[in-house]
Amino acid sequence: MMDIQNWIDANALRVPDKPALRRQGEVIGYAALARRIEKLSAAFAGAGVRPGDCVAWLGPNSPALLTTLFACARLGALFMPLNWRLAPPEHRAMLRECPPVLLIADDPFTDTCATRAVLPTASCGIALGAAVPAGWRTWEALVEGAGAPAQPFAAEPARPLLLCYTSGSTGCPKGVLLSRDAFEANADASVDMHALSEHDRVLTSLPLFHVGGLNIQTLPALRAGCTVTLLAKFDPDATFDAIERERITLTVLVPAQLDALIAHPRWAGADLSSLRMISTGSTLVPQALIRAVHARGVPLVQVWGATETSPIAACLHADEALRKAGSAGRAALGVELRIVDVDGAEMAAGGSGEILVRGRAVTSGYWRDPDGSARTLAGGWFHSGDRGHLDDEGFLWVDGRLKDMIICGGENISPAEVEAVLLECPDVAEAAVVGRPDPHWGEVVVAVVAPKPGGAIEHDRVLASFEGRLARYKHPRHLVVVESLPRSALGKVRKEDVRQLIARLAAAATPQEHDA
Repeated sequence: MMDIQNWIDANALRVPDKPALRRQGEVIGYAALARRIEKLSAAFAGAGVRPGDCVAWLGPNSPALLTTLFACARLGALFMPLNWRLAPPEHRAMLRECPPVLLIADDPFTDTCATRAVLPTASCGIALGAAVPAGWRTWEALVEGAGAPAQPFAAEPARPLLLCYTSGSTGCPKGVLLSRDAFEANADASVDMHALSEHDRVLTSLPLFHVGGLNIQTLPALRAGCTVTLLAKFDPDATFDAIERERITLTVLVPAQLDALIAHPRWAGADLSSLRMISTGSTLVPQALIRAVHARGVPLVQVWGATETSPIAACLHADEALRKAGSAGRAALGVELRIVDVDGAEMAAGGSGEILVRGRAVTSGYWRDPDGSARTLAGGWFHSGDRGHLDDEGFLWVDGRLKDMIICGGENISPAEVEAVLLECPDVAEAAVVGRPDPHWGEVVVAVVAPKPGGAIEHDRVLASFEGRLARYKHPRHLVVVESLPRSALGKVRKEDVRQLIARLAAAATPQEHDA
């Protein structure tokens, strides 16, 4: 077993001049990447980063992001990538919960961090771009001020390396901790899933603040000695250009990205002949999308998991993609799956219940949340909150979610945090938020609200209350006004009744529904 802090150094000795990373014309070989990591780890140590300390990152995909992660691994520090789609109050809450020694921010987020008081007072801001707020240091000054190389950390496999926040069903984002050993185990699963070798050329367009973008292919590819091409953000033309120019063999694209590519004029004629497969997941994958990709001669291979599973927990292989289209595959290498009923009893093949996961790649728990960790990892298994079944061959089929979580374009959205904003509106007495199936995004957020007695709902005012509070993708796409919400005898909102209401309104194309 090789600890993650040694992955790049090993390839620097074996293939020093081979391109490790490509981005916007910049090419970084493995030896050059190893030198950058060594220098940055020395700079971090000089800036006061010690084992167990946190270094946060806010910005698009870049070689500097990956260099920062590996420098943290070298020092035994914790790397916390922040979702740049979130609003400043959301970032502020995460940074207050786990104050970083350093926050590295790229344009245009640097100014926002400074003007909205996002950064804790004890943290140091590092500006990666041109905007440098008062009191912040530049990335160049940090790196150039590096002293002697830092002493490599004595690897402890169970020590957390990644702190990745994900929306929880309670409305409070959860800080998922992934250990160094989890990275190693997940990389093993990726190699097996993709038949990954040093000859592969990987394209990363998913954001690296998600474990899907970081861990399904990107980091395993760097361990294997592949060349990884980074896109700062997903763009259909840039994706087609990179596949054709770099002769990409592997990439991960969530259904919303695939929809954008398939709808693009270049789809039918694009040269996809270099692709061995496309991996997809994050939400249920429509059969029409699977057929469209297979029609281009490229196997579409599904992967299922969560931030808490690093994320590869179940996956298909290329030779199974057609025969088992729509399945999330079998348990990944090193992973065990169980399907249990509400009492925790294991179900026979075909029985639908909660999907449980066990393996080295599973989270060690949540940041400063021992109760939540104990519930989620009860009995030594990760309780996913997803519902599915295993067929007679052991292939997993995901049937839905036991939790209320909404997944829009690959992003987790907690209904509770959207409902909290709605209930602060002076006109709103009751609110329930659900996901409605959408052919492009997988699901979109729909809010059902009831006015206070004698009052009326002003759509624009309600929707305006989300500005600057939550990320745009969390804003309700539709607002439905009802007299009252359906509730149980104990007063709990019956979410399934709300979903059925939304489905009926969508089918009838009722004018009561207001596009946000």
